[in-house]
Amino acid sequence: MLVADKGIDIEIDRKQVCRYIGYDADCEPSPRISSLIDEYIENVHPLIDASCSYVIKDVEWARGSMAFVKDSIIFKSRVVAQLLEQCHQVAVFLVTIGEHLEETVYQLTRDRLMLQATVLDAIGSDAVERVTNLFHRGLEEEANAQGLVTSRRFSPGYCDWNIGQQRMLFWALNNNTVGVHLTGECLMLPQKSVSGIIGIGPPDNEVQNYNPCNTCKKYDCQGRREDPRI
Repeated sequence: MLVADKGIDIEIDRKQVCRYIGYDADCEPSPRISSLIDEYIENVHPLIDASCSYVIKDVEWARGSMAFVKDSIIFKSRVVAQLLEQCHQVAVFLVTIGEHLEETVYQLTRDRLMLQATVLDAIGSDAVERVTNLFHRGLEEEANAQGLVTSRRFSPGYCDWNIGQQRMLFWALNNNTVGVHLTGECLMLPQKSVSGIIGIGPPDNEVQNYNPCNTCKKYDCQGRREDPRI
């Protein structure tokens, strides 16, 4: 399924933008930078061209570090396999805010306006997360209406899931990739894009609460997650 919404209304999280720029939670930017952040947040929406593509597939079986999904889709990851062991289905998704914001960041960089480019890039990072959260909530509502629940989302490159499995996700989407392309290193262009999976299963097991971070001892990991929606 392909969904596009050029007029999507998302609320940029200013604190998250500051974090992406590099500020600690208890550190407020200077008045000049603070004013720039507020101005860019207020005017960024015309640069956001949000689109989403996703498919829902039946999970055939999963064990160890392998998960087999309908239509010969194979995920190679212990973390993913442990999740999909508990799921009936899995949503494979791709979300992007398009290339316009990145093109503007590139132009600002060419003009040596590095501060402006940094701020706008940080806003773009938060924007794509907000759009992905909206998609996740919509999928959760669809699942709940059927008496099911959804898991956290997982993306190639996290935990033990190799970034090379981006190719499998794109193949599962049957070329409906909303203008997003993979480089030879399996990085996405436009960069402000998020791909991954979300498990779907019954409410009487651990699908909704499954979090490999709870048993991982890498406490300084930047990808460590406590929020059930991310």
